[in-house]
Amino acid sequence: MSSDGPALLMVDDRPSSFTRYAAHTLPDDLVLLRFAEFRQDLSEDHLHRTAHLPAFWVREGVPLAEEAARYQAWAAGLPVRPTRFCNPSEPRQAVAQRFAALVGLPHLTERQVAWVRDKTEMKYRFRELGLKTAEFTRVRGAQEVEWFAEEHGWPVVLKPVDSFACVDTYRLTGPADLAGIDLGARDWMVEQFLGGTEWEVCTVIHRGEVLDAWPSAMPCRPLDIVDGAMNANISVGTDEAPPVDLRAMLQRIVTGMDIDHGYAHMEFFLVDGEVYAGEIGVRLAGCEIPANHGHAYGFDVFGATLDVYRGLRPDLHYRERRCAGDLLLPLPGSGTVHRITPEEELLRVPGVVDAVLKVGVGDSVSARRASHNASGYVHVVGASIGEVETRMREVLDTFTIELAPVTSVSPATGPGQATGRGPDR
Repeated sequence: MSSDGPALLMVDDRPSSFTRYAAHTLPDDLVLLRFAEFRQDLSEDHLHRTAHLPAFWVREGVPLAEEAARYQAWAAGLPVRPTRFCNPSEPRQAVAQRFAALVGLPHLTERQVAWVRDKTEMKYRFRELGLKTAEFTRVRGAQEVEWFAEEHGWPVVLKPVDSFACVDTYRLTGPADLAGIDLGARDWMVEQFLGGTEWEVCTVIHRGEVLDAWPSAMPCRPLDIVDGAMNANISVGTDEAPPVDLRAMLQRIVTGMDIDHGYAHMEFFLVDGEVYAGEIGVRLAGCEIPANHGHAYGFDVFGATLDVYRGLRPDLHYRERRCAGDLLLPLPGSGTVHRITPEEELLRVPGVVDAVLKVGVGDSVSARRASHNASGYVHVVGASIGEVETRMREVLDTFTIELAPVTSVSPATGPGQATGRGPDR
């Protein structure tokens, strides 16, 4: 990462490895943007770790334009005023980009936010750009889901148009699976279930150019993960990468959506040799996927990401070509942690290069049905996808977490969050 460059205003709505890296490497050129409405998602440990950075809190219930004006006056008193903007948060995408626009920082337009947040608008845009997608439509009731399935067959995938991390996303095998789902509460869509192999790919973008493409294998699909399958992604820096010109595919989308800079990640499917575009996000990938790429290619992926958000072209100098993955450690339910395998024991498993526990003995935890639900994670490296996956399963054989019934939960602990230790995913 370049040490010289403009100051950055960055959304901070939950702890993450990227935020921790940025706070450490840009102590004089980073300002945090926080939302009081989501204060419960920021642990006391995270607030302590970032206390050296100036942070502007957007008040709850106050018009955003008023808060933007208050920020302008507040920022005028900073030693270095931010001229660049980064939003690594998917759920905060719309409000964050509106705020950036109001304070005159580089941002995504409302149309671009719709393309990367509303999954139906996204898929319509993919098709306009010549990409194949699963069949899909918006739905407002169970009858419309059944009509869609009559035409395209069961199973189908039902999801909110603005969901992420598989939250409230379901694979439906028949009409009975619709029981208990409130289709009036949110805007929903249904889409054809695709077979084949699901992949993920990431990139960084500078002045409209896709600089490279980093594919990830998924040992288990996200919809299987939320139902208990192994939760992992494996960055593929070897010749096991899918036989697709991923950089060209991403460039078509970036150009077609007029994306100037940033980090983007995308899911796609290979079905009988045909590529089907899944979804794209213009922000850092979830879990520890970006860090996987750093381990697989031997470069500073977070530094490169900060560079593109600061308007700088990163030096993508790779020192490795291997496979590296993140394995999320199970969080099987809610309660108080009674016992958990320590990090040092996990680090003794062959191939494990990093281990982080988000919870410890005595912590109260609350699990949720989401693809980032976890008690911690490990990074595992190997010469092939198969070797990494085998080593991950050895980690799972080694790892144990025992929960006792919870007696009280800290008010600062929201759903899916844990008190205390490592970075949230």
